Amino acid sequence: MIDVLIVDDDFMVARIHRGFVERIDGFRVVGTASTGEQAIAAVDEYRPDLVLLDLYLPDMFGLDVVTRIRAARHDCDVLVISAAREAEAVRRAVRYGAVNYLLKPFGFDELRNRLEQYAARRATLRAAVVADQADVDRVLSRSGSLATAPALPRGLSPETAELVERALRTNDGTLSASECADRVGISRVSARRYLEHFSGTGRAEVSLRYGAAGRPERRYSWVT
Repeated sequence: MIDVLIVDDDFMVARIHRGFVERIDGFRVVGTASTGEQAIAAVDEYRPDLVLLDLYLPDMFGLDVVTRIRAARHDCDVLVISAAREAEAVRRAVRYGAVNYLLKPFGFDELRNRLEQYAARRATLRAAVVADQADVDRVLSRSGSLATAPALPRGLSPETAELVERALRTNDGTLSASECADRVGISRVSARRYLEHFSGTGRAEVSLRYGAAGRPERRYSWVT
């Protein structure tokens, strides 16, 4: 479970963003803050994994919050959510280590896509071993083996697709959507979307397993 702190000076916007996050499997909101000082105190109290950070706060610029929490040796990640469209704000966010930058206003699917990308990268970086330079390049490029693959449908992220691909490649036999979801750490519905994409592009095969009753189970294997 990835713990999220939401920082926004508009309580209604913060409430909407909280509702978005709580609809995404693997994420939970541990707190909200409406000022920079509250955000710094909340990071110290809740120790979130990820901060959704607005830049326009009443007491300080959002990136100054990042400076303060880094000085306090908190290593949480920051995803900027802001109406700031100035190129310099984006460049500063990158220099300060923001994992992504999402312009307001945005819809649920846009936030879900960014958070699923973040979760996939986080899972990759937490792996015990980096096998070779290709693994490093894959993490840094955020695309990896999917760079030359068919374009993903809207709402699917390259990072999660890579994890699903790896689960299929390394599995002996076939996987169901539920089994794939358990391995990757996503919902069964999300796993099914990625698996069906691979099937539709010819990179995975589908077989049916019939049980005693009900609809047959769809099972997937990677095409070598």
